[in-house]
Formats: sequence, C-alpha cells, structure tokens
Amino acid sequence: MPIDPAKALAAPPKTEKISWEPTDVLLYHLGLGAGTPATDPVELRYTLESRLHVLPSFATVAGVGAGVTGGLDTPGIDVDLSAVLHGTQHIGIHRPLPARGEATATTAVVAVHDKGSAAVVVQRTEAADGEGPLWTAESRLFVRGEGGFGGERGASLTSEDLPATEPDFTVERGVREDQALLYRLSGDRNPLHADPRFAARAGFERPILHGLCTYGMALKAAVDTALDGEPERVRGYGARFTGVVFPGETLRIRIWRVRPGALLLSVTVAERADTVVLADAVVEYD
Repeated sequence: MPIDPAKALAAPPKTEKISWEPTDVLLYHLGLGAGTPATDPVELRYTLESRLHVLPSFATVAGVGAGVTGGLDTPGIDVDLSAVLHGTQHIGIHRPLPARGEATATTAVVAVHDKGSAAVVVQRTEAADGEGPLWTAESRLFVRGEGGFGGERGASLTSEDLPATEPDFTVERGVREDQALLYRLSGDRNPLHADPRFAARAGFERPILHGLCTYGMALKAAVDTALDGEPERVRGYGARFTGVVFPGETLRIRIWRVRPGALLLSVTVAERADTVVLADAVVEYD
C-alpha cells in the first residue's frame, strides 16, 4: 500500500544540518519581486546586505534541507509527487531569523488523514541553532488518489470570514514573466514551474508560479504596508493555497487589521476576476 499511516507515524524524525548566508536571503527576496524601485529605502532592507532584514517566510527555503515535501520521504509513504498538492503552510517564528546561520532541522510526519479521494500528510519541522529554537513550520500535503485506507478524516480546516468592511490596505504586485525561473533557484526545481511540456502534462497551459512564492509575496506586502517594513515583528504566518498563479499576472492583496496583533490577508489574481489563490492567510505580529 502506498501509504501506511502507522509506519509513517512511527518513523523516527529526520534530522539534518542546514546553513545559509546573506546571498541566499538576497536571492530569495529577489525571487519574491523585491527591489522595485531599486533605490527605495524599504526595498534596500531586502536587497542590500549592509541593511539586510530577513522575511520570516525565508524559513521555507533556508538551507534548502528537506523542503516542503521532505515528509514524503518517510517509511510508510511511497507516492507519486505529481499527485501531491500543497494544501496549507504555517510558520511560527521564535525569534528574528539571522541573515547568516546554521541550524539543526528536525522533520517528522505528525498526522495522516483519510479524506476518501485523497490522503493528507501533515509534517512538522523544528529548527534550532546554538541559541535555541528559531522556527516551527507545519504543512499539509494532499495526495490525490491515496485516500480510502480507512484512517481518520481529521478535523476540517476552519475558514476565517473576510470582514464586511473595506480592507485597511490593498496592494497590487505584478508577477514578472521570469519570476518562477528566479524563485526556483532558492531550492524548488520542480519542472512544473519552468518546463512548458511538463506543465502541459500536469494539465496547465504553461508553467505556474510556486505557491510558496505567492505566500512570500503576500507576507512582504503585509510587512511593508502594515508593519512599517519591519519583518522582525512577525511571530507567525499561515495560509491555505486555493489556486494557481501564472507568471505575468497581477496579485491583488487585501489586508485587514482584524484584532490586536493579527492581520488577515486575501490574495487574488486581478486579471481573472479576482480568483482567490491564497485564503485564510493570517499574520501574527508584535
């Protein structure tokens, strides 16, 4: 059987050493579209090493490591990666990420749910350096066609309704035609984001943008507009992936201050009648 939940949950955590340097952070920020305008003082926080602040979403690519699909390389799980969809991503930040660092990342499968037509694999990564915990990341991966094994369905994800009021901020960010090609240099070399023939076999008219690139672009917009360009104030960020983005399109990011210390984001594609591509996106901050 491709998925054996008991075996996957009993597997020991995978531990690896990861490291990164300012060049990796700069490349990641450029992959999110940072640097326009190039001389803007806010943008220089992301693109100039002497002023470098690190967006917390960098944790999703830091040191590359096991990456988002690392939990699928686990005893008891043998699936076709083309059937895997990234459902949700959350990161909890224990302290601001340094521009240069070394850490130990420990990844484990913490749940396997049976949704009938699909299985959901929940994996968690804890990263720490010599000074203590840095971040905790948790992702839910939907594996199409691998449900029906008789396991628990797991709790349904709750959605947060958008406020009836106008957003506090509305930001539009263009996705460059080459943005997926640049972003993939931070570690995700899936040909789905670069090779037109591979994208066609997957059912897309052309390569799509990485979901985690959209995720990072939305966080940057929230930090720049609502948090005074201070990424170190972010304490947590989670979102649900609901649609694809094509290079060349425009993201419309609406931001509400829903309660003290929390921002709610809705991310849509402007050219496609505001099709939602990122939902239930919440930024927790100091």
